[in-house]
Amino acid sequence: MENDNLLPLLCKTAQGNKAAFADLYRQTSAKLFAISLNMLSNRAHAEEVLQEAFIKIWHNASEYNPTKGTVISWMISIVRYRSLDALRYHKVRKEQAIGDEEYDEQDLDINYDDQTKLVNCIEQLDPQQKQAIHLAYYKGLSHGELVNHIETPLGTVKSWIRRGLQQLQRCLTL
Repeated sequence: MENDNLLPLLCKTAQGNKAAFADLYRQTSAKLFAISLNMLSNRAHAEEVLQEAFIKIWHNASEYNPTKGTVISWMISIVRYRSLDALRYHKVRKEQAIGDEEYDEQDLDINYDDQTKLVNCIEQLDPQQKQAIHLAYYKGLSHGELVNHIETPLGTVKSWIRRGLQQLQRCLTL
């Protein structure tokens, strides 16, 4: 999906063009649904999130700012935030419940090809950074939930995430 292809559709959607919105939906819904389903592990909740996200896209299409990223990244952020809201609302978690289990570094194995740059960069993170980022972004825990789960002060958790993301960004741009 090229931004060149989606931008005109979003612009027409902002003008109320239902056909453009339907085409935008056809081109992006599978990817957006997969993101929501991965976060929620519940098909019905993921479908609900996708519907809410597209309602928000329809109503807020005119607010898209091309200087802040591509159309698809804007749409993904809407789905991601809606999914996080659903996680909190429904208390949905992945099949492997986090509960009181001890942190296991093997839980952080992400289904990417081991040769990818992302996996190599993630493997370079400190264990605390890796755990905090995994729980926040892959499992969908809020900062408050992270504090309670790993029994670490909020400032420390935020620092681990911030420094870890900065390290990932540096590693990925090399």
